Amino acid sequence: MIHENLLLIVTLLMAVSMLSMLSEKLKVPYPIFLVLAGLVISFIPGIPVVTLNPDIVFLIFLPPILYAAAWNTSWREFWAARRTISMMAFGLVFFTSTAVALVMQLLIPDFPLALGFLLGGIISPPDAVAATSVLQTVKVPKRVVTILEGESLINDASSLIVFRFALAAALTGEFTFSNAATNFFVVAGVGVFIGLLFGFALFYIHKYLPTTASIDTSLTVISPYLMYIVAEYFHTSGVMAVVSGGLFLSYRSHEMFSYNTRIQAYSVWDVFIFILNGFVFILIGLQLPAIFTALQLYSLAELVFYGLVISVLVVLIRLMWVFSGMYLSCFFNKRERKLSWRNEFLIAWSGMRGVVSLASALAIPLTLEGGAHFPHRDLLLFITFVVILFTLVFQGLSLSPIIRWLKISEEENEDKEQEVEIRLRLADAALNHLQTNYVAELETIDAYGRIKDRYQRMSEIANQKLLKEDTEKAVPHFLPKYRRMLLELVNVRRRELYKLRNEKSYSDELLRRKEHELDLEEARLNE
Repeated sequence: MIHENLLLIVTLLMAVSMLSMLSEKLKVPYPIFLVLAGLVISFIPGIPVVTLNPDIVFLIFLPPILYAAAWNTSWREFWAARRTISMMAFGLVFFTSTAVALVMQLLIPDFPLALGFLLGGIISPPDAVAATSVLQTVKVPKRVVTILEGESLINDASSLIVFRFALAAALTGEFTFSNAATNFFVVAGVGVFIGLLFGFALFYIHKYLPTTASIDTSLTVISPYLMYIVAEYFHTSGVMAVVSGGLFLSYRSHEMFSYNTRIQAYSVWDVFIFILNGFVFILIGLQLPAIFTALQLYSLAELVFYGLVISVLVVLIRLMWVFSGMYLSCFFNKRERKLSWRNEFLIAWSGMRGVVSLASALAIPLTLEGGAHFPHRDLLLFITFVVILFTLVFQGLSLSPIIRWLKISEEENEDKEQEVEIRLRLADAALNHLQTNYVAELETIDAYGRIKDRYQRMSEIANQKLLKEDTEKAVPHFLPKYRRMLLELVNVRRRELYKLRNEKSYSDELLRRKEHELDLEEARLNE
């Protein structure tokens, strides 16, 4: 019961926050650090054995994590890279599952092919959080991040569908490829339909009903659970429902949310996803004792050998698939811009496994339909854990050195130019509006004139950047000092606000409101 484990849950949540601070200090991505920390904590004497319920992972953790990832993915960039993403999310999953099945049958002669596909479906999808959280600490091209994020959104669905069919084959002993292929497209397609249906409904609720920022934020938290549960109720893909609904709502978010809803929702979701991700990764590390104690039929050397062979196999398969697939994709589509081999290697090396793989492995039933013990279940769990640990720690920790060694950097020039163009367009639009609608006020009221001068300066500075005329003299020496001055004024006003609070003569509500205004201003200046 939850009340019996409440102290453990709260303690783990506190540990997530403390360990995340330590990971920031040590410059280690927090998913990797939390997995290792959970592994160390699990061997402390007296620590209770923590078992992860797969139903809880799929129901509580997976929908919001996928929804947040979909929300932060650009639909335009996602669609532009759709061929590459589809090749990774579907083709690579099926190829990995097949290769793992064949190799496991070679390693263990009595290992059924259906169980091999089951293991392949479990360990084929890279984690939606691990790669992007590692890449946040370094600068890489946006197209690389888009492909990795898009792949992680879709491959969870394809791998879970492979897992379902392989599990059904293992339980019943029957498998028909044509039926499986047909069911795959039905399950995925209906899942997408359900997600879009909820997306349309929620769009009109947010846009046309009299909601508040708190109601809108609450609905965004409830939405992924609703999409997932309904899709799973009809035996379709809950993952595809959440991803498709999240992408649709993200694309239309500017039409349905007010500024205060966006500010509140983004803050809530940042905290919510941080807690969920941290909790899941530390739970992964805590699973080893429960998995290891159940293994009695194999020696430690055999277990480590099987785990390392499969780990190396999935890494090599991904490397081979990415390089060959990218070449074929560009060969058949001449208009597609080819990535450099360095960026292709980065995509291939970022295949870190995580919580979906472990939850899938734990979802394997204990017995077959006739009541017999499920064959090799403990071995499947152990190999899954080794693959997660190997890819997450070895590949995750080596990503930053590899990026520096290959001299991969963010393509900043295009983004900077676009940012300046946007700034110029916004400033010119504001100037045109002022000069069209407030002609008399601009001539007679100083406040209007100062606003006009402000936007004129913004437009001139943006033009100087675009034309590169006296840029080094006019912009770099002026703007940083100007920004520092504005930040100093924010801090001066903040100190005065503290004095007003200590005087105890003013309303706390008004003081909090003014403090929030200063927070927003400081956040804008620090962007």
